Amino acid sequence: MTAEVSRYWAVIPAAGAGLRMGSAIPKQYLKIQGRTVLEHTLDVFCNHPALSGIMVVLADGDPYWDTIKSARYPRVSCITGGVERCHSVYNGLKQLARQAAPNDWVLVHDAARPCLRGSDITLLIETLRDEPVGGILALPVRDTMKRSGPGNAIIGTVERGGLWHALTPQMFRLASLQSALEQAMSAEVMVTDEAQAMELTGATPKLVQGQTDNIKITHRNDLPLAEFFLAQQDRNRCE
Repeated sequence: MTAEVSRYWAVIPAAGAGLRMGSAIPKQYLKIQGRTVLEHTLDVFCNHPALSGIMVVLADGDPYWDTIKSARYPRVSCITGGVERCHSVYNGLKQLARQAAPNDWVLVHDAARPCLRGSDITLLIETLRDEPVGGILALPVRDTMKRSGPGNAIIGTVERGGLWHALTPQMFRLASLQSALEQAMSAEVMVTDEAQAMELTGATPKLVQGQTDNIKITHRNDLPLAEFFLAQQDRNRCE
């Protein structure tokens, strides 16, 4: 009897309003190089041969989704999200479970990280495919870390040894992640990433070092930086 081969899926939470951008439209629909942030993000997953399908989680009544080319990609499906990121990811997992196996891997990635490289998806999959829990892309902290108090006064220096910046994708088994999010939400813990939900169950996800250009667009000045990184990636592919 042959062993069951796990497949790989992506869930892209794209239901946020992006209020910190101060934009009239959600940040995932702002444009870089003439295309939306979300289209750049989805292209990386749609062009990766390991992915069986991509589930995009949208805000209720999203008026922009049907206007972008990515909405018509054969491997892309969509579902409505929830109030917080954890609710949206959970909705995406529930919908994905209709076609994916419980032991399949799911890569959850921020819609507002358009500079992810396909090579980092490959690195994550190859590093974690035999891991019992899964893990996340991350970067070791380089700068001195300060803790602030009232009025942004420094009240201490935090030892940076062993500290990492959490990135996405974050890769876990579908059933395990769904169960972890259920437990977190039942306990009214609004986890800010999938690894935190897994940690609350006692699991120990693995850190996989990613690329520094995998930035999350949060503020206006992140847009030109993302455009620079994407242009640099395009030049490197052409060389």
